[in-house]
Amino acid sequence: MATMDVTVMGAGVFGLSVAYACALRGAKVRVIDPSGVAAGASGGIVGALAPHVPEKWGEKKEFQLESLLMQADFWAGVTARTGLATGYVRAGRLQPLADGAAIALAKGRAVTAAEFWGDAAVWEVVPVGDATWSPPSPSGMLVHDTLTALIHPRAATKALAAAFVALGGEIVSDGPAEGRVVWATGWRGLEEMTAQHARLVGAGAKGQGALLQFDAVGLPQLFAETLHIVPHFDGTVAIGSTTERHFDDPFATDDLLEDVIAKARQLFPVLADAPVIERWAGVRPRSRSRAPMLGAHPFRRGEFVANGGFKIGFGMAPKMGEVMADLVLEDRDTIPDDFRPERSL
Repeated sequence: MATMDVTVMGAGVFGLSVAYACALRGAKVRVIDPSGVAAGASGGIVGALAPHVPEKWGEKKEFQLESLLMQADFWAGVTARTGLATGYVRAGRLQPLADGAAIALAKGRAVTAAEFWGDAAVWEVVPVGDATWSPPSPSGMLVHDTLTALIHPRAATKALAAAFVALGGEIVSDGPAEGRVVWATGWRGLEEMTAQHARLVGAGAKGQGALLQFDAVGLPQLFAETLHIVPHFDGTVAIGSTTERHFDDPFATDDLLEDVIAKARQLFPVLADAPVIERWAGVRPRSRSRAPMLGAHPFRRGEFVANGGFKIGFGMAPKMGEVMADLVLEDRDTIPDDFRPERSL
């Protein structure tokens, strides 16, 4: 007789969120990962929880909105069970506007944000304020949104693992897959599915980022010229990131990252002398549809998959864990059609 109700393969944020949601409902859950907790993309350093643009609304954007609004309670619960900091804070984001056309577009999005976000958050056009912590703006105007949040990915994943264990969960490097099985194995899992299919299901996209020693705690994150500037709770600022579809070494940093660091220092003089204390590289899982893959595993009969959280994994994790627990424990399917695995086949 099986001793576990659920086995989750993979100890990144997707796998642990599914395991945690199931354990909260009283299930006996084992997580198996030979590399340990946060060994992949979930062990990164950037942690921007940024919403989709509030226009052309659909179920994917609605799902993300609901998940972003769950974040505060979700991570507060993790900290309450463990005493561990996750770095979550909803401090908002500033983005520059290049010209009058960009300002007009942003003001239009303020209207649709009010429609789709309701009273939950604001998207607004504001003048440049504190020049020492602001993205460069040729127009002198910025987008400020209050929905964007940030998290310390590595700290949050390890805290989530500890909260899961506090609920009686088990994390091991090897062992039997008992009960219902969920595959949350990141880019390697996407490669495995591709190998079993006639065309690409998904692949890894390498990202590189840097961590600078600079205290901007509590300030909004910045986004300019594809760069995320994310101030963390521990007196560091993360800069990221590259997106590389083709790479030789998934974990090596190189000149592409040095270019990102140089660009950040040029755009944001406040960071010009901040020392780099860590350079990081890892691979994020990108499904062919670019949406998460949630539901019945397409190649493992009777099993499930939770994968493909490309760039939005932490933002989607709380809601993703809930809908996967609905399916795995209760056979209740509340997964949006856009996220069904067959959309990536």
